[in-house]
Amino acid sequence: MATLRPVTAQPAAASTLLEEKFQTLLATVRVNRPQDDLSIIQKAYEFSLQHHAGQQRASGEPYVLHPLEVAQVLAEIKLDSTAIAAGLLHDAVEDTPVTSQEIATLFGEQVAHIVNGVTKIDKIQFANREDRQAENVRKMLLAMVTDVRVVLIKLADRLHNMRTLQHLAADRQEAIARETLDIYAPLAHRLGMGKVRGELEDLAFRYVDPIAYEQVRAAVEARREAGEEFLRRIDATLHEKLTEHGIAGRIEWRIKRLYSIYQKLQDQRITVDQVYDLLAVRVITTSVQDCYAVFGLIHSLWPPVPGRIKDFIAMPRPNLYQSLHTTVMADGGHQFEVQIRTEEMHRTAEEGIAAHWKYKAGGSPVSAKDEQRLAWVRQIVEWQREMTDPNEFLSTLKIDLYPEEVYTFTPKGKVVVLPKDASPVDFAYAIHTEVGNTCTGAKVNGRMVPLKTRLRNGDIVEINTQNGHTPSRDWLNFAKSSRARNKIKHWLNEHQRERAIEIGRKLLDREARKYKVSLSKFNEADYLRAAAEYGLGTVHDLLAAIGFGKYSARQTLNKLAPGATTPAGGAEAATSPMSDAVKRVYFSKGSESLTVEGHDELLVYRARCCNPIRGEEIIGYVTRGKGVAVHARNCPNVQNLLYEADRRISVEWARMPETDGQGHRATYPVNLTVFCDDRAGMLKELTAVISDDGTNIRGVDTKAGTGAEAVVEFIVDAYDVRHLTRLVSGLRRLPGVRDVQRQQKL
Repeated sequence: MATLRPVTAQPAAASTLLEEKFQTLLATVRVNRPQDDLSIIQKAYEFSLQHHAGQQRASGEPYVLHPLEVAQVLAEIKLDSTAIAAGLLHDAVEDTPVTSQEIATLFGEQVAHIVNGVTKIDKIQFANREDRQAENVRKMLLAMVTDVRVVLIKLADRLHNMRTLQHLAADRQEAIARETLDIYAPLAHRLGMGKVRGELEDLAFRYVDPIAYEQVRAAVEARREAGEEFLRRIDATLHEKLTEHGIAGRIEWRIKRLYSIYQKLQDQRITVDQVYDLLAVRVITTSVQDCYAVFGLIHSLWPPVPGRIKDFIAMPRPNLYQSLHTTVMADGGHQFEVQIRTEEMHRTAEEGIAAHWKYKAGGSPVSAKDEQRLAWVRQIVEWQREMTDPNEFLSTLKIDLYPEEVYTFTPKGKVVVLPKDASPVDFAYAIHTEVGNTCTGAKVNGRMVPLKTRLRNGDIVEINTQNGHTPSRDWLNFAKSSRARNKIKHWLNEHQRERAIEIGRKLLDREARKYKVSLSKFNEADYLRAAAEYGLGTVHDLLAAIGFGKYSARQTLNKLAPGATTPAGGAEAATSPMSDAVKRVYFSKGSESLTVEGHDELLVYRARCCNPIRGEEIIGYVTRGKGVAVHARNCPNVQNLLYEADRRISVEWARMPETDGQGHRATYPVNLTVFCDDRAGMLKELTAVISDDGTNIRGVDTKAGTGAEAVVEFIVDAYDVRHLTRLVSGLRRLPGVRDVQRQQKL
């Protein structure tokens, strides 16, 4: 969906543009799918034109241009006329008075189902933006299970929105671009749609991190002319050799995409000159036999770089990508990557699931390969039934969307594909839930190893189990797969809750004896009334909340028997001074700026692992005996801690910034690590940027990094997130600065 602006009339020039676009769409469909019936496309276009009349996009263009462009993307990836018609109608239910029933009546149930799957949930009120985002993605995936065209239209919709993102406000640009990088580009990857994924990533990169985008773009442009000249020479050499050996094939070459380069720079702390696959050549042949022949031919021309040979033909990636990869060394020490594949493999790599998606009248629309691609979606839909928290669902989805790269084996030779850096615990849960729950140890390649060991390609893994053994919370620190993490969380949550209910019952009983209140006189209705005052639904929810420390037993008893906990001596009056004393001793500066909605009596403190600062999105976690720990929502520890839903609590920053005794705004200490060139004057330039911004430096430490890199660690005082963002941007603009990171403790 795009921003709408109502207008009164449509200029003649706009009508001409729309008609030209529509004729281009029809021409594309005729070429790619000559057997398809175009009448449904014509009918859908006229319907869309009628119902979007008088609407404009933020760019000032007629709104109907957007569904036309979406349909064009779908036509270019050779989707059928039903999908293209749904693409033309995809915003009709969301942005016009049209109903799903009208769509079904006029265009059939298939089109209505697809349109409904793409339509966002706007009529339901959500607590925050994350919940809305999670539920919209969940709805899309549920619809995608029965018809993958839902997600293909969603990707086409997002692609055109990203191409025209410059017309929106800056905050909307960043939010949409971030969602694209987190959800839609990885989704395209999992469906094998490399071309769409690459464009989405580069378009989003420009808005998510404009400074880094410009730095990478400038570095690539400075090398483009020489790189293209080098690749032309390689192209000529390869053409000559292929002809000489009688191998039929064609050659493509390219300079690596900007976002892919940026990811490599971030992961490996290197410069653009050190990116081994900055330049890449692709040889596309007619057979698998020719692929391996070309592979040998290339290694006879240029020596391969050790460790950079990958055979994805013999062992395809989970999204069914197939290709041979090798990195070789040319004259002068120039490295470049070569990818070798057949025409069929190339089409699959570029278009993914869209390359072979065929719909037969009255037949099954899903081939065996397509079913394999969608297996992970079905698994997510099964897991989501156990997830009541939208943020947990979104977090799980993000983990599962990233590429699975580790190929391991059982002792009997069965392949088990796991995420990068997966552990034996992930392997155990991939075999069976019970194997995971009762896992006590593991052998990798015949040797006993710790459960936190990172598995590598080719490892043979054997799991030791023991009846009665149970999962450990520590496993969440190294489990990588969404299946393993969900199973561990589910087990822990179930058993921790049982224990919390028992503790809550004992605490309430002890408090009642202390104040000589008989609990036997209260019936279930009394407990339910007390639970309802906290927004809880059952007596067990109330007891669990007491056991977890979310509510005090005394407070609950006072709701059951008002006034019972206020003796003549005024014991309650002493609570506030005691709380202040505890805060001064145990809790860090800035805790007074945090509040818990509806619970003034709870002690609140900023978690030391992430030290959230004003303006960050935060989440509270009730700890036993210390109060509410407040974490930044993106803290690495949050997902590990918050598996117990009963211990989560809403927290927010106080309305007014706190000040010290002299009226100065309070600051928060923040650890920043700067990765930069190791050269004279670098530290002086860094400290000048910080001091010119009016920021206090509490501490600084420098050390040598890898190669010609230096690592500088600063502790600075920041007022809030905006101040910190401005400071980081200033540091990153300095020549020689490779990256700036805010450090958080795991």
